Amino acid sequence: MDIVQLKTLIHVAELGSLSKAADRLNIAQPALSRQIRMLERELGVYLFDRHGRGMVITAMGREVLDHAVRVMAELESIRTSASRSNVSFKGAVKVGTTPTAAEITTVPLVRRIQSEHPDLDVRFSSAFSGYLLDWLLRGELDVMMSYDPQPMKSVRIVPVMLETLQLIAPGSDELHSDEPLHFAQLADRKLIMPSPRHGLRAILDDCARQAGIKLRASIEVESFGAMIDLVRNGFGVTVLPPAPVHAQIASGALRAAPLIDPCPVRKLVLIYPSERPVGPAARFVGEAFAGIAADLVERRIWLGKLL
Repeated sequence: MDIVQLKTLIHVAELGSLSKAADRLNIAQPALSRQIRMLERELGVYLFDRHGRGMVITAMGREVLDHAVRVMAELESIRTSASRSNVSFKGAVKVGTTPTAAEITTVPLVRRIQSEHPDLDVRFSSAFSGYLLDWLLRGELDVMMSYDPQPMKSVRIVPVMLETLQLIAPGSDELHSDEPLHFAQLADRKLIMPSPRHGLRAILDDCARQAGIKLRASIEVESFGAMIDLVRNGFGVTVLPPAPVHAQIASGALRAAPLIDPCPVRKLVLIYPSERPVGPAARFVGEAFAGIAADLVERRIWLGKLL
């Protein structure tokens, strides 16, 4: 039994398919199949039921999987303990962020990295959570800042904050930051929203169900920058965290107001791969991001609650 076999077990169990796991790990499918067979032979049990549609983990396989996840976590703890030193990091760290998180934290994060580790290069990728997660699992990212995905054995999720979303409108609107709107009032508003495949849209649709209304997007757009430009130019309103547009709200170009009954929120998290080593530079970047978020929450620039 070795680490490669445990890593293979985690991915095949999560995806339910050797071919999908091979694609994710960029390893030939026969090699992965051999790893699973060797592990089953050593343990003397079947870990998966094979059928035409893929592989389903058995009851014993689930027990072994739980142990495998704990083993990988212990290995990561060893690496973390060994890497705590005053050494200046070199090389490059690949960081993924969602567009709203990027707007808020990129500048202070780069400033912190260059101040403490001037020889460390950072490569940022900004995209929606689903794309970032795929890149992380393929090894194209070292750490990502995103909104809470479904639990997965192949990643380690570290909660950062529960972010409060507000109604964002053009500067000519009569919104006031101290006058909350009931979510049901959005039924009469022209809304600019992302498409239904976006996590934010799912949150808004769920809030609409609770409020007994149905939202209608007059404009659907996948770009954060385009969404804000459309709002600023009077094409409608949207629901976002106010922090990325804090300066525009302060200047009067945009207005923001709280929403209640219900209040839309979403969980911001750090995500690391659980089945491969996480370098000290990636851990430093993650911890720096969490520290920046905490500072912005304390100063009431980023509205929400630390977790």
